Formats: sequence, C-alpha cells, structure tokens
Amino acid sequence: MKRLHWLPRRFNPVFAAFLLIAFLSGIAGALLAPTLSLFLTTEVKVRPLWVGLFYTVNAIVGIAVSFLLAKRSDTRGDRRKLILVCCLMAVGNCLLFAFNRDYLTLITAGVLLSAIANTAMPQIFALAREYADSSAREVVMFSSVMRAQLSLAWVIGPPLSFTLALNYGFTVMFVIAAATFAICALLVWFTLPSVPRVAPVEPADTLIAAPSAPIAPVSAWRNPDVRRLFIASVLMWTCNTMYIIDMPLYITADLGLPENLAGLLMGTAAGLEIPAMLLAGYYVKRFGKRNMMLFAVAAGILFYAGLVVFKFKLALMVLQLFNAIFIGIIAGIGMLYFQDLMPGRPGAATTLFTNSISTGVILAGVLQGALVENLGHYAVYWLAALLAVAALWMSASVREV
Repeated sequence: MKRLHWLPRRFNPVFAAFLLIAFLSGIAGALLAPTLSLFLTTEVKVRPLWVGLFYTVNAIVGIAVSFLLAKRSDTRGDRRKLILVCCLMAVGNCLLFAFNRDYLTLITAGVLLSAIANTAMPQIFALAREYADSSAREVVMFSSVMRAQLSLAWVIGPPLSFTLALNYGFTVMFVIAAATFAICALLVWFTLPSVPRVAPVEPADTLIAAPSAPIAPVSAWRNPDVRRLFIASVLMWTCNTMYIIDMPLYITADLGLPENLAGLLMGTAAGLEIPAMLLAGYYVKRFGKRNMMLFAVAAGILFYAGLVVFKFKLALMVLQLFNAIFIGIIAGIGMLYFQDLMPGRPGAATTLFTNSISTGVILAGVLQGALVENLGHYAVYWLAALLAVAALWMSASVREV
C-alpha cells in the first residue's frame, strides 16, 4: 500500500476506485430501470395503472429510508459500511425480481430492498465529495467525471437490458445485475477509504473532539433557495421519469416501432450525456450553476415539445441530443448546487437531490398511469413539456452560489 503514495498525482487509485464503482453500479441500475415497466406488464401481467403505483410506492419508501440513512451518515458512523450494506441489499433485490412474479411480494419486500439499495449512489457521491475536499482536488470536475461514468453505463446498460430481457429472459438479466452489484460490494470493501463521521459533542469537549467537517444548521431546509431548487428539481425529474416509464410502451403500442428502439434511444441519450456533463463541469465556473441549469431546462422544453410533434425514428434519435443536454447538466450540476447551498452536509444535500428525483418518480408514476388510462400516451408528453416550463420559471428564482 505504501507504493500508492509514490504514484503520480494525476493517477490516484482511490479516485479510480470511485469511478469504477460508479460505472459498475450504473451498469447494474441501467439493466434494471429501462425494462421495469415492460417487466411488470409482460411478466407480472399488471395494468399500466398498477405499473405507475409500483413506481410511486417505490419512490415514497425510498425517500423515507434515504432521509433516515442520510441523517445518520452525516453525523456518525462509517459511510463506507453503509454503502456496503446498500450494495448487498441490491443483490438481494435483483435475486427477488429474478425468481418472483408476484406483484404483492415485489411491491412490499422488493420495494423495501430497493429503497435501501438506492441509497448507495448518493452515499458514494457524498463520500467522494468528502474525499475530494480533503485531497484538495477540483470537486466540480471530479463530480462531473464521476457522473459521466453513470452516463457511460447508461450507454451500455439499456441496449444490453433489452437484449438480455427479450432474447434470454428477465431472470438472466436480473441475475447478471445481482452479480454486478456483488462486484461493487467487493470493490467498496477493499478499495474505498473509511471517513468516520464524528457525532456532535458538548461544548466542554470541543477541545478534545470535533466533527470532521462543519455541519450546516438543521434549518438549512428553511433556506428559500433550497426549497425552490428542490421544487424545480422535482419538476425536472417528473418529466424525465414520465418519459422513461412511458416511452417503451408508447413506441410499441402507439407508434408501432420495434421494442429494441427503446434501448437504443436511452443508450444514445446516455452517450451524448457524457460530453454534456464534462463540458458543464468545465464551463460552470465561467457561466455559473444557475445559468447552466437554466440552459439545461430550456433544452428539456425543446425535447418534450419535440416528442409531441415528431413520431418517426430519425426524429426521436435527433431529439436525444436535447434530452442529453437536459439530463446531463441537471444530474451533474444539480447535485453540486444542493451541496453548495447546504455546506458541511454533503450526505444530506446529496440525498435531498436524490429525493427530489424520488419525489419526481412518485408524481410521474401517478400521472403517467392516470394519463395513459384516461387520455392515452400522447398526453404524457404534453404534460411533460408544461412541467418543464414550470421548472424553468422556478429555477430562475434560485440564487447563484
């Protein structure tokens, strides 16, 4: 291990481990998410309304669990051990989906395992932020590179997910995802650093022990900028999740296009997200987080408006450029925006960001299911465009940090 300290500064094995874990966990997640709605409709055989309900319940439980774990991780304990537990829960969740087709079991035990498993990613990013701060590294650029690993994973994951599910079955796909999460657990245990969280101490003991990082006041949520950013982020992710849930069903049921096109569209968007994220990380100091977010949401409006207008394969592929700009920037810069508005609480800030995603999933599940049942798939994209406009207005009211 001593030899690692003599390696050139440009190559840091710990940072490399963070990037590899982000990539592999992204691959596993990208195997599960794109085909979930298809799995529930074809394998579990439930109606679109029950598909939306599953997403909603999953998100509600996920918010509750992640807030509880984030609060603890920012004050005490070893964040690495928490990440390890989350990865092991992800393995169990994948195996449950691989060998079970009962809706009630999946929406109870499956949702609980998934809620704990989904906490891994914000905790990985929180640990990376703490390690980057302690190493005097460029936090914005490193976070953008890490987030780009997830996008790279989503270039590979969705096409692979549909290929495995349609050609070899969902069981094979879920087992492969479980094996990938197991590899992540091993990497977490053997490569990531431990950054113990010290509990707050009494004033008399401050000379003896002190927190490893300044803890932001509990009232950080009372900051109006945090609230506005949270609402804007919820609206953005509601649009995105409605699209992810509905798109595989829409292109086959309404447009009559092949099923594997869904994986191709998701993979194309993820591939384009990588340069979008890296460029956002490079230019954020020049233009600021607020302006970058406004630019991203404007691209999102164009994307959803384009889905309303265009119905053929080539146009859907071209529109992924706007989708990539939208998601690439808000996924990378959005998380850092929360962290900068809540200094000293990277776990809580990152979890607040991911819970804005989960809240968007709740709304998206309800809205997508209700709209498809009553008005059809077409209405989903009209609403997404309107919500994106509302997100632009709300984002404009958040101050620059």
